[in-house]
Amino acid sequence: MAVADNATGHVSEEDPLAAQQPAEQSVTAPAGESTTATAGESAAAPAGGPTAALADEVVDHRFKGLPPDAQGLTVGALAAERRNLFTGGFTTPVLALSAEPLEVNLALLETYAERHGLAFAPHGKTSMSPQLFARQLAYGAWGITAAVPHQARVYRAHGIRRIFLANELVDAVALRWLAGELDADADFTFACYVDSVRGVELMDEALRAAGAVRPVDVVVELGAGQGARTGARTEEDCAAVADAVAAASALRLVGVAGYEGEVPDASPERVRAWLRRLVALAADFDAAGRFAALADGERIVVSAGGSAWFDAVADVFAEIPSLSAPVLRLLRSGAYVSHDDGHYRHLTPFNRIPEEGALQPAFRLWAQVVSRPTSEQAFVNAGKRDAAYDLDLPEAQVVRSARDGSVRPATGVSVTGLSDQHGWVRTEADAELEVGDWIGMGLSHPCTSFDKWQLIPLVEADGTVTDYIRTFF
Repeated sequence: MAVADNATGHVSEEDPLAAQQPAEQSVTAPAGESTTATAGESAAAPAGGPTAALADEVVDHRFKGLPPDAQGLTVGALAAERRNLFTGGFTTPVLALSAEPLEVNLALLETYAERHGLAFAPHGKTSMSPQLFARQLAYGAWGITAAVPHQARVYRAHGIRRIFLANELVDAVALRWLAGELDADADFTFACYVDSVRGVELMDEALRAAGAVRPVDVVVELGAGQGARTGARTEEDCAAVADAVAAASALRLVGVAGYEGEVPDASPERVRAWLRRLVALAADFDAAGRFAALADGERIVVSAGGSAWFDAVADVFAEIPSLSAPVLRLLRSGAYVSHDDGHYRHLTPFNRIPEEGALQPAFRLWAQVVSRPTSEQAFVNAGKRDAAYDLDLPEAQVVRSARDGSVRPATGVSVTGLSDQHGWVRTEADAELEVGDWIGMGLSHPCTSFDKWQLIPLVEADGTVTDYIRTFF
């Protein structure tokens, strides 16, 4: 995970981002550190690689909502037709990703990370879309975060060169695969969590049995508190895990990490207090010589940051003291890419720091009214199989008339429940809604919105579909 900084700061001709970003992406970073990928640290796939091949996939019955008359076209050919979402033969329900908000969100987190001297490895579990990974990398991402081995395999299949696995990894089969990837590709960088002595032992045994040549970089995970999720609970536990790593020939300790979103009864004060524990742990480990395996120019990893508290991460990580090596302050927020109209709309740190900008919701689920049994009730043809519902129900936002295509606010219209394939809609007495109308709904929780759709139209404000976003869940 810890990699040498490249002093030149220029993008090589082989770098696929060279045509999409400046030759040098400078950031405001403490102590002269570099937080952005440079030519020697490119995390993206070579130009014309596996991501480009997604355009060659054939459109067929696997993909919900796409025009039936597109059967047999490639995704690229269908995108080139620039059909309209409403008049181009798409069927309901259909999930649309809005192109303009997407670009706003990508640019905003790049700017935020640069302003605060953070490296950024957005969590790919949100979208599991190699095309969006490529866009995130083009907007300055250092790498992509994963949670489980399957996700890392998808990343590698689509050319991702730097993966931070924010989880423990003790599966011997997955570790054998990882060893093969690392040994076959000297440019592949990987790190994962460790939080127990037993976990370290299992990793070391599996990697040695696989004949691993390169050690696997690990970071000790500090738990967010008693009753939180994973992570060693105390600094003493963390030290014991670090000692076990030092004794393991197939592992190398490169930093510390954790997830502040699991802090019990989270508040700004509690979250910052835990983040300061994480920073102090890194400093203590460094003072004890625990990062001695790092080569000259490599960086100590200190990582945190979900989508609800990255302002606190930025504030506390700015306080990291000088250590024996430069520090990679690694942020991992993922939900920002599409944002939402529910959970993260309420939780986003930009509500607390509006001067830094604002994310925009990029998802809209379109469903059709198929039944209007009473003046107070209607049903649409989208349900749990189509819409996220684990945190909040969809939010009715606009109605598109089946009579003339006009669009109006969904005044007096609300979603009250979801069946598998139906949405329950309550309407006020004067609400204008009839069978055949389309309802455009905002969604809550991007992670459980993306995973219900394998191919998502990317739609401009006028309804033109310019691309199709492939997901791999």
